[in-house]
Amino acid sequence: MSDWGALSQREQKRYRDGESRLPDVEDQDARQRQLTRMGNAAAGAGLAELMGGNTAAAREWFARAVERYRESWDDAPPASWGRPIGMLKARVLAGDWEGAASDAEWTLVQGAVDAESPIGRYAACLALLVLGRDEEARVLADGLRTHDGFPSDVGDALAMIAAEDVLGYIEAVESVLESFEQRDEYLEDMPVADTVIVLQALAGRRGMGAELSSSLLPGV
Repeated sequence: MSDWGALSQREQKRYRDGESRLPDVEDQDARQRQLTRMGNAAAGAGLAELMGGNTAAAREWFARAVERYRESWDDAPPASWGRPIGMLKARVLAGDWEGAASDAEWTLVQGAVDAESPIGRYAACLALLVLGRDEEARVLADGLRTHDGFPSDVGDALAMIAAEDVLGYIEAVESVLESFEQRDEYLEDMPVADTVIVLQALAGRRGMGAELSSSLLPGV
């Protein structure tokens, strides 16, 4: 069993270390990369606190993650869609649906729907689902689920949420969870099925969450 308190402290230390070494605004590229690393550390701390049942602390760290990802965007290379995805996931993981809606609108303004990469269209799909624009999200999800460069089961889960297909969603999200359970490496070395938690939150808003049990999910 993971020591979530220790993992949170590790991520908080990473965040503060990054903060102490944040380059000046003149070095824009180095600064945006450091801000992204800080965002990842803050998100990691949020996940650890969430898994440990400390929802208030989790919300605070997820909010920091959103701030750092957003701050890094302006100087990031074109099509750095991982930042908006990180923002949206952090908002959903924190249960901050008002903030998620605002960031979803912002993500769409950046042109995510027309992105060439599947990761950009994934950002758009998440944004549309947050906003309840399910018909538009379904079009994007249908493209993602057959794209060689994107996990088909995640695409399936997104499409099933958009279509409100309960049985199809359960099958897809169980496959996503299984893929996490078979991994040897995780983002920020944090053994959490964060994508599953986000999918479950989006599905739950539509009354179609699956019953899942795993050490990679909160409350287990």
